[in-house]
Amino acid sequence: MTSATLDEGSWQYRALNALNPGLDYLSLGLSDLVAEGHNVIAGTADLQYSNGLNRFAEEHPDRFVQFGISEQHMVSAAAGMATAGAMPFVATFASFLGLLCCEQIRMDVAYTKLPVRLIGHHTGISLGFYGTSHHATEDISTMRALAGLTVVSPSDGPQLRAAIRASADWPEPIYFRIGRGRDEQIYAEDTSFEFGKGIVHREGADVTFIACGSLVKPALDAAVELAAKGVSVGVIDMPTIKPLDEDLVRQTAANTGIIITAEEHNILGGLGAAVAEIMAERPSRARLVRHGIKDEYSLIAGPKRLYAHYQLDAPGLVSVAEAALADE
Repeated sequence: MTSATLDEGSWQYRALNALNPGLDYLSLGLSDLVAEGHNVIAGTADLQYSNGLNRFAEEHPDRFVQFGISEQHMVSAAAGMATAGAMPFVATFASFLGLLCCEQIRMDVAYTKLPVRLIGHHTGISLGFYGTSHHATEDISTMRALAGLTVVSPSDGPQLRAAIRASADWPEPIYFRIGRGRDEQIYAEDTSFEFGKGIVHREGADVTFIACGSLVKPALDAAVELAAKGVSVGVIDMPTIKPLDEDLVRQTAANTGIIITAEEHNILGGLGAAVAEIMAERPSRARLVRHGIKDEYSLIAGPKRLYAHYQLDAPGLVSVAEAALADE
C-alpha cells in the first residue's frame, strides 16, 4: 500500500498510521530541521508506513525519495546526496540496514566521513513473527566496529526527536537504532539531547542498570519494584553507545556493587561489551552482568512473548537483578 492508493480518510490509512505512534517523532524531528533551514532529504526502502516517514512525505513531498526494495542503493545514493550539500536521512528495517548494507555504510559513508544519518528501525526482536531474517540482534556490534560512525539508541519518541535535531551539528555520520514506535514515553516533549552523554535517572549502591533503547523503561519499572524490596538500585539511560560516556561508566563502577547492562541485542559486541571494555581498562569493585540475547538466534513469536521469554521486560530484569544479588 502507498499513500497514492489510500484515501487519507479511510480506515486502512488510519490503521497504518496508528500502528507505530512513537515514530511520529521521526517525521517531527526531520520537519524541525527543515524549519531551521537544513537541506533535509528523507528516503526509505518501501517502508514509509512502517517507519512513519509517510507523514514527512505528505508534508514535504519534494524532500522524500522512495527507493523501493533497494537498501544498498539507498545508502550509496544518500552518500551521493551528502556530497552535493544535502543532509540525508535514510530508513529501513535495522536487520537490512545494519547487516545487508554494512559494506555501503563502511565505504560510502563512514570511510568518507559524510553526514549521512542512517535510521535502522524495528530493532532487536521487535518484528516477532517475521523471524530471524528480520530480527536485528547484531547491528550494534556491526555498526560500533565501523570507524567514525556514531551509534545512538533513543529510548522513546521525544528523545528520538531531540537526537535528530541535535544531529544537525554533529560532524560524524550516525546510525540511529530505534524500535517499532510503541515504547512508553519517558521524556518530556521538550527534552534535549547531547551525543556521548548518559542520563542518570536514579543512583544505587547495590545494583545499577545501564540500559539503552527499549530496555530503559523496563529498567525504570524494575527499579521501582526492587527499591520497594529494600534494594538500592540505580538506572542509567545510555542512548549514545558510541562514543560511550566513559566517565559515567567509571563513576558508576566506583559507586555500585553490580552493574547490569540491558539491551535488546546479542550480549556480544553490544552495549554490554562496550561497558565491559571500559571497566576492564580500569578495574573497580563493581561486578558486571551483561543481559540481553545470549548469543543465539531468537525464537519466533510475538514481541511481548519474546520479551518475557528473554527477560527483557520489567519482571525479567527484577529476576536478573535478584539472581545477581544472590550470587554475591
